[in-house]
Amino acid sequence: MTLPDPAPFHADVADGPPGGAAHWLRTADGLRLRVTHWRPDDARGTVLLFPGRTEYAEKYGPVAETLGRDGWAVMAIDWRGQGLSDRILDDPLGGHVLQFTDYQIDVAAMLGAARRLGLPRPWHLLAHSMGGAIGLRALDGGLPVDSATFSAPMWGIRLAAGIRPFAWSLSWAARHLRLDHHYAPGTSGAPYPDADRFAANMLTHDPDRFAWMTAQVERHPELALGGPSLRWLNEALRDGRRLAMLPSPRLPCLTFLGGQDMIVDPDPIRQRMAHWPGGRLIEHPRSRHEPMMECPPIRDAVFDAIRAHLESTGAH
Repeated sequence: MTLPDPAPFHADVADGPPGGAAHWLRTADGLRLRVTHWRPDDARGTVLLFPGRTEYAEKYGPVAETLGRDGWAVMAIDWRGQGLSDRILDDPLGGHVLQFTDYQIDVAAMLGAARRLGLPRPWHLLAHSMGGAIGLRALDGGLPVDSATFSAPMWGIRLAAGIRPFAWSLSWAARHLRLDHHYAPGTSGAPYPDADRFAANMLTHDPDRFAWMTAQVERHPELALGGPSLRWLNEALRDGRRLAMLPSPRLPCLTFLGGQDMIVDPDPIRQRMAHWPGGRLIEHPRSRHEPMMECPPIRDAVFDAIRAHLESTGAH
């Protein structure tokens, strides 16, 4: 079995364990994607990492470092339209997707690469934000993992009650008028995070981790992404409704939610986790949207819980 072609990997900004490698994949619909993996010696299994919107593999170098110390390999993907994977629009900073189910094509390509690279079993899912929406649908489709961990899963977008009808109608109209490639209201092509916006940022309270994320896209601007398109917004709203209809699989599941998260809707998370067989929800009142990138006390608690969750499901 031939291995995927090598792809660029910016180890200088990843702060991950040694030996990180990236590969190009070709999806069933013809797009070129990048996956990155870190594999410690004698790895006991593999964590399949589904990033959020705007993200890329290098952002998860510290996660791979932490999990690698416990013997877990990590594979992360750059979804279509972001990171070093093929961008959908002529404007490379516009976050866009034709339909959210297209991300399942990316998942299939990622799984194929994991098999070709011989990444050790068992496999476990770790998904953040938009990756949580992709991950829940993938689980419903039979994703071959032994457990799931979600960080602020985007099972719904947080919008004020008065804004939600406007978002639905505007994104629907733009879609049918073929204007859906334009940025959603209040967003632009400005990359996020930005060094001048820490005080108002919605990701983390940790200034050092925020500065580190900002430095990544400043040093390698090809990783950056701006705001979502109206099409992405419409698809995200539609996908939230569809996900609510899916059953929760009988799979050990751990989910984190920040009490100060202003990006995802907490209600679908609480409702689903209250009825997930074998599921557990941990809420950190002082966390913003990214518990794994928060200040050390929160971050350490999150990884202690992830470590215990992975241990409880065991390794083959």
